[in-house]
Amino acid sequence: MPVAIITGASRGLGRALGEALAARGWDLVLDARGAEALKEAAVGIAGHGTRVELLAGDVTDAGHRAALVAAARRLGGVDLLVSNASALGAEPLVRLAELPLEGLRRALEVNVVAALGLVREALPLLRRAPAGAVVAVSSDAAAEAYETWGGYGASKAALDQLAAVLGVEEPGLRVWAVDPGGMATDLYAAAVPGDDDPRPAPDTVVPAFLRLLDERPASGRYAAPALLEAL
Repeated sequence: MPVAIITGASRGLGRALGEALAARGWDLVLDARGAEALKEAAVGIAGHGTRVELLAGDVTDAGHRAALVAAARRLGGVDLLVSNASALGAEPLVRLAELPLEGLRRALEVNVVAALGLVREALPLLRRAPAGAVVAVSSDAAAEAYETWGGYGASKAALDQLAAVLGVEEPGLRVWAVDPGGMATDLYAAAVPGDDDPRPAPDTVVPAFLRLLDERPASGRYAAPALLEAL
C-alpha cells in the first residue's frame, strides 16, 4: 500500500485528506500537536482498515520530523508528503504594524522551515517511491495582498517558492503547492473571529488533491477551485 505523511492532520483539511486517502487504501502517518485531537481524528480514518501511525508533536522539532519519517519507513516508505501544519503568526490576525516579530518567526518556522526540514528528512524515501509526491498547502494570501494577512501570506509565499525550486531540483518527483481556497476551518476562525460568511467544508476541497494524485500533472502551483471546476 502507498504511504502518506500528513502534518496538521487532527482537524480541517489534513483530517479530511487523511480520511479520503485511507478510503483509497493508503497507509498513513499523521501528525498534530494535540495527542487527544489526533486520536479522535484517527477513529474515522482507522475504520477503513489501513495502517495508521499517530505521532503528536511539533513539526519545528527536528526529532519529531525524524520520528515521522521513521514511522513511514516502517510502513514501507514515503509515497506522499503533505505539509499542511500551519501557524498564523497572530490570533486573531493583525496589521503588519502590530504583528509581533516572534509571531512572524513562528509562522516562518512552522510554515516554511519545518516544511523544508521534513522534505529533506523524507527525500531519500520519496526518491525511491514509484510515484513520489510532495504537497505544500498554500493560500491565496501568498499571492494576494489582504489586510492583516501579511505575515501568514509571506510565509506561504516563501513555501510556494521552496516548492517551485524543489520541483526543478527533483524532476523525478511531483511537487505541488496547492491553494485550497477559503474553507471553514478552525484556523480561519482563529484568524478572523466573528466572520460568519459561508465557506466550504474542507472535505469538499479534497477531490482537488485527489485529482492531482490521479493525473500527476507537472510540478507547480495549483488552485483547488480551478481543479474542482474541471471535475
